[in-house]
Amino acid sequence: MAVIVPAGEEVRLPAGSYGYITQALGGSYTVFVDGSLFRIAGKDADAIGKEPPPALELPADASDEDVEKLVWQQLRTIYDPEIPHNIVDLGLVYEVNIGKREDGESGKSQRTVAVKMTLTAPGCGMGEILVDDVRSKLELIPTVADIDVELVFDPPWSQHMMSEAARLETGML
Repeated sequence: MAVIVPAGEEVRLPAGSYGYITQALGGSYTVFVDGSLFRIAGKDADAIGKEPPPALELPADASDEDVEKLVWQQLRTIYDPEIPHNIVDLGLVYEVNIGKREDGESGKSQRTVAVKMTLTAPGCGMGEILVDDVRSKLELIPTVADIDVELVFDPPWSQHMMSEAARLETGML
């Protein structure tokens, strides 16, 4: 499965299609095939001859701080398919909150993660894909049971929300 960039539509590329990788960051790939860009998720990396990312590990006695650190680490592996920067350095993640809930079946405590994020432009076709990326990457974290990703546009994103390194690399200083 692939996603057309920037439209965000899922498509199947025919087997044997020729192209090249234009971006390989954070475990996903942007490929150029027949004059168009497509995003390949890390879980589908084997379709282009690459290895899927390894499973995440978390100690059994991990604290909420440990989980939050891993959440931010995972968010930094999500890259805009058109801009070679992760969504954290682009300033798209406004807030992360870690909570707990009791799992009725096992009696074990599970964590919830709530993320508020935005897009570089409200009409971005890749918006839902990026939101799904956040959910998918955070679902991989042990003990995380519920993920709520809220897409917000207030305050509106501006280039000043980018990290200094991202602004420097993109020439937006």
